[in-house]
Amino acid sequence: MHEAHLATCHDGLPAKTDDDALNGGPRVGPYRLANRVFVAPMAGVTDRPFRKLCKQLGAGHAVSEMAASNPKLWATVKSSRRIDHTGESEPKTVQIAGGDAAMLAECARFNVDRGAQIIDINMGCPAKKVCNAAAGSALLADEDLVARILDAVVAAVPVPVTLKFRTGPNRMARNALAIAAIAERSGIAMLTLHGRTRADGFNGYAEYDTIAAVKAAVRIPVVANGDIDTPERAAQVLATTGADAVMIGRAAQGRPWIFREVTHYLQHGTHRDGPTIGEVRSLLGAHLEDHYAFYGALTGLRTARKHIGWYVAALPGGALFRARINTIEDCDAQHAAVDRYLVGLGSDADLLPAKVSPEPFLEAA
Repeated sequence: MHEAHLATCHDGLPAKTDDDALNGGPRVGPYRLANRVFVAPMAGVTDRPFRKLCKQLGAGHAVSEMAASNPKLWATVKSSRRIDHTGESEPKTVQIAGGDAAMLAECARFNVDRGAQIIDINMGCPAKKVCNAAAGSALLADEDLVARILDAVVAAVPVPVTLKFRTGPNRMARNALAIAAIAERSGIAMLTLHGRTRADGFNGYAEYDTIAAVKAAVRIPVVANGDIDTPERAAQVLATTGADAVMIGRAAQGRPWIFREVTHYLQHGTHRDGPTIGEVRSLLGAHLEDHYAFYGALTGLRTARKHIGWYVAALPGGALFRARINTIEDCDAQHAAVDRYLVGLGSDADLLPAKVSPEPFLEAA
């Protein structure tokens, strides 16, 4: 539903629970997640450096980019990076994608053998290249196949299995309640539901009535996802749906401190100041160095450009700077240019100028 239709409690915040009092999130198997504000898996975005940064800045849970279930792809550099959790805080969660139950079960075992502590199944990605391969949200049209996949993966591994999905194939065929019932029977430990259908892609607005209905129908934790881009919206969605947590995707691009802003608002009902220019210099500098080390100089330089672009998208002179940063072909020069740009915005003690949400980017689910 549109923001105007979101219900709010007397103070705009969700009712407090015992878990809230402890600032804890939902339990997934043996793991009590750190809080109720998660970062969404996003293709090409939530790599290990970005996940670590989001957790550092308050995200209570992070899931890897989706890993393909096809074993022919497991040894590729791209797949190896996607399942690399070295130095990342627990629980280490890998999202897997595919349309064959046996292959997904084997993929789950492969990742658990390499340190995954939670397996997340992707049935939410609306991207054509994923859906055309009969994976992601395309699976929602075949409830029998959904059941076979979930049963196979849960039986294959000794760790919790979670599911991320959408409200249905299209608005005339919303079947989230049926999928949620199948998931609960299969032993899925937590559900994350994006409030759009496969056909919606990222168009229009997420609706939350279906998420509320799923939460009321199951006994396992439910996470609300879709269009959560401010502390107020997070609180309203929790209040409206009764969800156990919220998951933030595109709004975190270039704004990873949104997680601490949301958690602060949920705990105190007040806004926390945004970061200072000096803090952003430090955070972005460390992010770039971690990014270069993870990808290597050439790939790191090129893939860092989109992150830099999101950070500066709505800042003074950001558009011109984005164009210039794309011409730099050296990591040290790229890092130095970013630092000079931030210095030019004001003193280290000044708050970073207010900005709007960054450009949309594909969420993996």
